[in-house]
Amino acid sequence: MQDARPEPKREAAPEVKPQVKAEASSAETARQAQADETPATPPQAERPVASPAAAEAPRQASPSGAEPTQASPSVRAEAAKVLSDPEDEEIPSPPQREEARIDQRQTGAEREIELKPNKPAETGEKSSPVQTATGGGGGTGKGGGGNGGGGNGGGRGGGGGTSSSSPLEQRYSDKNFREVLGKGLNRCRRNLITVGIFSFFVNSLVLCIPIYLFQISDRVLTSRSTDTLLMLTALVVGFILVHVVLDMIRRIILMRIAVDAETQLGPSVLSAAAKASQNGSNREYQVLGDLQQLRNFITGPVLLTIFDIPVIPVYLLAVFLIHPHLGFIVSTTGCILLVIALINQKLTAVPFGRASAFGMRANLQADAMSRNAQVINAMGMIPEGVQIWGRETLESLKAQVVAQDYNVMMSGISKFVRLSTQITLLGWGAALALEGRLTGGMLIAASIVGSRALAPIEGAIEGWRGFVQARSAYARIRSLLFNSPLNLERLRLPRARGKVTVERVLYVPPPTKKVILNGVSFELEPGESMAIVGASGTGKSTLGRMLVGSIVPTAGNVRLDSMDLRNWDPRQFGESVGYLPQDVQLFPATIKANIARMREDATDDAIFDAAETADVHEMISQFAAGYETQIGVDGSPLSGGQKQRIGLARAFFGDPRMVVLDEPNSNLDVPGERALARALVRAKAKEITVIAITQRPSLLKSVDKIMLLKDGTVQALGKRDDMLQLLKQGSGGGGALESGAAAAPRPAPN
Repeated sequence: MQDARPEPKREAAPEVKPQVKAEASSAETARQAQADETPATPPQAERPVASPAAAEAPRQASPSGAEPTQASPSVRAEAAKVLSDPEDEEIPSPPQREEARIDQRQTGAEREIELKPNKPAETGEKSSPVQTATGGGGGTGKGGGGNGGGGNGGGRGGGGGTSSSSPLEQRYSDKNFREVLGKGLNRCRRNLITVGIFSFFVNSLVLCIPIYLFQISDRVLTSRSTDTLLMLTALVVGFILVHVVLDMIRRIILMRIAVDAETQLGPSVLSAAAKASQNGSNREYQVLGDLQQLRNFITGPVLLTIFDIPVIPVYLLAVFLIHPHLGFIVSTTGCILLVIALINQKLTAVPFGRASAFGMRANLQADAMSRNAQVINAMGMIPEGVQIWGRETLESLKAQVVAQDYNVMMSGISKFVRLSTQITLLGWGAALALEGRLTGGMLIAASIVGSRALAPIEGAIEGWRGFVQARSAYARIRSLLFNSPLNLERLRLPRARGKVTVERVLYVPPPTKKVILNGVSFELEPGESMAIVGASGTGKSTLGRMLVGSIVPTAGNVRLDSMDLRNWDPRQFGESVGYLPQDVQLFPATIKANIARMREDATDDAIFDAAETADVHEMISQFAAGYETQIGVDGSPLSGGQKQRIGLARAFFGDPRMVVLDEPNSNLDVPGERALARALVRAKAKEITVIAITQRPSLLKSVDKIMLLKDGTVQALGKRDDMLQLLKQGSGGGGALESGAAAAPRPAPN
């Protein structure tokens, strides 16, 4: 959330007097009457067009070469599918654009007329993407205040408060994930260096115990000095106390490092995963589990064992000082253990990798079962789901067993080598003691120090699995952050107007070679609306997802205000676009929060405006808690149609400039479809470009243009009335769909 900054003083809007209102109303009535008397003559450039293939087929079929008078069977079939809706009824068409938009929402006891200027007044301040009423005595507050208003404002307070800058202008906190990862690693390195220094002293202080035994054996027992014993004991107890305190401190630091790493990387990992998984896969979200696994590794015993390895030379030096022969024995054993560790790494790398891969697939299957619990239970699919999950889990467990077998085998060999070294040290040291070259205390000290020197290597072998898993988890996190398209910080462009341009779009989803969209081109001006119709599997939903940036075309361009969608800042583009998918998913939160796109700083004005635009305010009012109604994980207590209408309000939140609706009336009843038609009328009044994907003709009367898709190509595109006439002719088996469409050239892409 951006810090609140004082707003520049804005001039109060002049109050519209009743006389001015009356004059505006009279002028509006006169313009409407003049428009009614003028006959509508659609321009020739907007005649519906058909693809060249569809236009050429009838000519080849006619032996006389005359113009065809009937539609081809394929287009007639497509038209019949589009126009075969039993619930088709008269719905008023959207009105023409007006210079002044009449706001008919009742505010207090009066109605307002809000004039829409072509450009903001030159007051030195930016226009906010969310239109809110400003009062003469109102202002913006933080916390629970929001927009208060007096005079002509009448604004409602924001639920979370607003700052001087629009909440929709906020950007991601960290755009460059590589920089985030680099900063996090630098902080971890600095803290780990501190832990390494503490580990050096912690392990060095362990030497006080063999030194204490050596002094007791060779000095205290021979001198029988109680004072010497007390002094040595006090010193060793002090060293042990320091050892314990330093060990506690390094463990506390490691815990802080783990928490700091997850805090720093968590938002970036989740953002990158959300961006990477927009094709419908949840595999990227498994990286959040990798982040937790990395945290467990940092706080676990394996990392402490690794920090103990650099102290091995100190222990070896101590053994060499006792006697070179004993030092050579310990050094040789250390080299053998290192070779065993390398062999263990080679043997377990592939099985551990397979176990991790199959484990992730099993988790994805479990997540899919959780999301589709109702379908699975309703159709008795639990055994099949469990069977698929069981196969993946079984493969993961098999790989884990193989890897663990190798690990246990190598660990047993290393343990045998270490214990054999202990026996060798004691035996060889005893032989040296018999020759008078060592004392009993030196022999005991060498045995203890030698054991401490070999313990980190053996511990690393036993904990090798955790190290490999942590390394793989870090590699996946690094790959996700480094390859995220959010790394490139885009220039924040001026507020979008809503012009949509699609240029020769081709889409072939990898790794298949099936063409979903081929040569799709069209253009919509701000405020225009278009319906995309066609049979199932023609690429309508794919085109809708491409229009909102969820998928990228294989070739061609999709532009918003002449700028390719890939060059828009993701946050700004999301603020400029509304999207209603076929499968509407709501968050387990209140209706208000879902409409506000889960933004805590959303104002009540913006929420109400979205609900009013989508014509869902009356529906929400029927709930006992109104906008505060809590929605469950499964969408309860909302029905399918109610969820769709709440999703429609969410799409219109924030005054977007382009809204894509994928089957917006699939779950709606007749009143719901009427409300949807009214929503399209309001969207046109606000100059919002709307693209509706539908198979039901009742929605076609509320749009400006209609495009017919078949097999991923544009079969026909034109004005609503002309397209409806041609579609009816095509569905009826007569008429000149191809001839009329072929007469108008296909619009050239910009």
